[in-house]
Amino acid sequence: MTELFRLAAITDEFSPDLAAALDSMAELGMKGAELRVVFGKNIADLTLEEVDQAREAVHARGMEVISIASPLLKCVLPDAPEVDARFQQDVFASRHTYADQPGLTSRTFAIARQAGAPIVRVFSYWRVVEPEKVFDRVAAALRDLAEKAAGEELIIGLENEAACNIATGAETARLLEAVDHPNLKVVWDPANALVAGEEPFPYGYGLLPKGRVAHVHAKDCHVENHKPSWGPLGECAVDWKGQIAALQADGYGGYVSLETHWCGPGGNKHRASMICGANLRTLVTPPAQQV
Repeated sequence: MTELFRLAAITDEFSPDLAAALDSMAELGMKGAELRVVFGKNIADLTLEEVDQAREAVHARGMEVISIASPLLKCVLPDAPEVDARFQQDVFASRHTYADQPGLTSRTFAIARQAGAPIVRVFSYWRVVEPEKVFDRVAAALRDLAEKAAGEELIIGLENEAACNIATGAETARLLEAVDHPNLKVVWDPANALVAGEEPFPYGYGLLPKGRVAHVHAKDCHVENHKPSWGPLGECAVDWKGQIAALQADGYGGYVSLETHWCGPGGNKHRASMICGANLRTLVTPPAQQV
């Protein structure tokens, strides 16, 4: 069976146990692993020896580490308007502050090199009530990261995150226009744009420069007043069939990576990820090959 895109997942969405997560991902035919919380720690806090263990576990299953899901710029920006309290701030075992960012950058880049991951996922500081007032500072920070990444042969993947200042396709497109650097690209997350109040597809995605979409996160939800109710991928409010078709038409060559978020039937997160993973496989399988 030929799939339109290679599939991946953030491992801790399946299980906090890396080996168990990778076994389930391999069962679903996934070829890529994103590392976020491993061995009970945020990826940025792992030792290089622990990174080696994680990489070897991934490779042992015929998979590759495709992204370091770092917490870079997922913090409060000082001397800025107050943080917008409407959005939930997910930290995934990270407590790094603005003052930590220079050291965190160096550490995260070293971890990416050790893991063999080409992409370092980053954010745009916790969203403030007047994002326009911090746009130039966000752009400057991302340009600095991109320039540093160029020397490391890494890609900075900016994820549009509802709880951060660059949340929608429109905001992402504006940021990319302001920071026209080859090492700054997009981790496009349609569900995050939906939570932020944008129609992610076709509107938000349609604004993005397609050559700068380096990675895609897949999850699904219904939203009311910026509050998501996560559910089975492809069965909620994101037009995933349309989004997958557009990615194919636009020549996207990266991974589509599951980030379940749904707690699952009876609170069984592993089951949720298996359901969503199976749904994702169906979405990226050409209709003629579906049975």
